Amino acid sequence: MTTSELRADLLAVDYTVDRLQGLWGPLADQALARDNPVPAKRALTGTAHPAAVMARLFLLGEALTDDELDAALPATGARGLRARGLLDAAGRARVEVRPYSAVDHTGVVNWWVVSDHGEMVRRGPLSPDHVLGVGGASLTLAGLVPTSPARRVLDLGTGSGVQALHASRTAERLVATDLSTRALELAALTFELSGVTTVELRHGDMLAPVAGERFDRIVSNPPFVITPRDAGVDVLEYRDGGRVGDGLLRELITALPEHLEPGGTAHLLGNWEYPAGGDGLDRVRAWVDAAGLDAWVIERERQDVAEYAETWLRDGGVHRASDEFERLVGLWLDDFAARGVTHVGFGYLTLRRPADAAAPRMARFERVLTAASAGASGLGDAIAAGFAAHDAIAGLDDAAFARMHAAVAADVTEERHFWPGSEHPSVMRLVQGTGLGRVVELDTGLGAVVGASDGELPIGVIVDAVAGLLEVDAAALAAEVLPRLRELAVVGMITLDPGEFGDPGAS
Repeated sequence: MTTSELRADLLAVDYTVDRLQGLWGPLADQALARDNPVPAKRALTGTAHPAAVMARLFLLGEALTDDELDAALPATGARGLRARGLLDAAGRARVEVRPYSAVDHTGVVNWWVVSDHGEMVRRGPLSPDHVLGVGGASLTLAGLVPTSPARRVLDLGTGSGVQALHASRTAERLVATDLSTRALELAALTFELSGVTTVELRHGDMLAPVAGERFDRIVSNPPFVITPRDAGVDVLEYRDGGRVGDGLLRELITALPEHLEPGGTAHLLGNWEYPAGGDGLDRVRAWVDAAGLDAWVIERERQDVAEYAETWLRDGGVHRASDEFERLVGLWLDDFAARGVTHVGFGYLTLRRPADAAAPRMARFERVLTAASAGASGLGDAIAAGFAAHDAIAGLDDAAFARMHAAVAADVTEERHFWPGSEHPSVMRLVQGTGLGRVVELDTGLGAVVGASDGELPIGVIVDAVAGLLEVDAAALAAEVLPRLRELAVVGMITLDPGEFGDPGAS
């Protein structure tokens, strides 16, 4: 069997996300996301559609007869699957082949991601060389990467190849690395089945496979999980980086400047520790400052160390109601206690090597627990726009900034809440409909300025007019609202344009 034959079979039967959702329906689809296969199995019982047969084989882990496989995959057949090592003697798939659909600025695309079966099919703990498929983290990271073209892109720790698939849509040259040889084997099959031919695969730890090379964009969901370095704790290659504590993330941030072109960016997920009495984001800030990078770091979640241990033990397939679970939790807690760690933060990092060392630094470190309904989808472009807004206004004094024209972003709405019978609102706020779904409280002055900002008049003219209406000092109002307007511009809640005044920095 050649991979092209299996690809032909997948295409011929429309083995796609939409097809499978149509076969088993939304309830079964939602149940599968929770690792419950029963509704999907029931829905496919008696269904002879070849896509259903493929789903039973590759997703649900059922044992099928050679006759069933030969009918569903005529180009490949059971013999071809066995020849490629994808089928065992009992007729069960050795790997998961999952349809994956994505939408970006170039349109809709359908791929197939090859990975190891998860706990739902394995019915036991994961093996040390387990290769993850499409999951929440991979979807989150994909949404954190800008969709703009890039000349050279590095997918560091490619796993089953999800990020490289996305990057192949915009990258001129793409390198994908992994320490796991099995991951590279399955990623190669992912690319072959998906018709992606532009990825160069390399084996090695962290940035070693690209020594001496620079990229315009680096994307990574590194093995950042903080796991005890104890002989009694199994290491899973896809998540455990082999460093003490959060040392892997520190090591990666420190090394990034050597591998980014000036102006190049890195887009990462990561964990960071909170020592007793300390702040985890301050730790990240210190690493970033030492590396001389611009940064926008968003902490999305913080767990106490007991909850953190529970989360990742469950992730590895260790059941809570077992002696092994209690033993391992004890080892994790001992490890954290040895370093005085009480909590662990998780979040998103967008880092940039400055193109101009003299330019004002971008340094945002924040906790944002809200999210728009689409989660991190499109957040990469929003953050890139935030960097651009920062670059445009950071060097402007208030007079120059006030000459710019502002307009409320298209996804932002204003909410007003009134007490019954009251003429004036008790609460005013701006609500962001995409990205992180920010909510910003407005006072009377800022609310009036934002409400009048439709791109027609310069900010300063609007501030003066609002000051007159409110009968307050214009200079005092400007001092109050201009910094907040700068912030709204960076987070994407207003857009800015120089307007008829041309270069806002001109005197």
